[in-house]
Amino acid sequence: MVRPAKPADVPAMLTLIRELAAYEREPDAVTMTAEQLSDALFRSHPHLFGHVVEVDGAVVGLALWFLNFSTWEGTHGVYLEDLYVVPSMRGNGAGRALLSALADVCLQNGYARLELSVLDWNLPAIGFYRSIGAVGMDDWTVQRVGGDALAALARG
Repeated sequence: MVRPAKPADVPAMLTLIRELAAYEREPDAVTMTAEQLSDALFRSHPHLFGHVVEVDGAVVGLALWFLNFSTWEGTHGVYLEDLYVVPSMRGNGAGRALLSALADVCLQNGYARLELSVLDWNLPAIGFYRSIGAVGMDDWTVQRVGGDALAALARG
């Protein structure tokens, strides 16, 4: 049911990423192409990794992740960028199976933790993450520099 992504999965994965963006109220935010996703996942030294849930030959869920690093613990962790399961498959264990696979990646490689962000209004997801033992990092606030601010910062 859960397996590492393959190049043939890219079109289905991109569709799921677009569905996730729509769910997160940003339907026009995805500009990534299939070629970009394929290159990120399958280059000789990838920095992005993926797992999918397949049911009856169809990809119905995905987890896209990359490595982060804890200077305090001195080891890597997994940062879950996207987790998405099609609505018709929710509640059947697909999301939990994806997270279990990532937890196994952590344990098999000696990584210290699995981290993710969730929108504060997404109460079903927050409840799900709490049910598997996730702890909110309420003392931390995500900061982002992008677009024009990123360009200005780069210019000094």
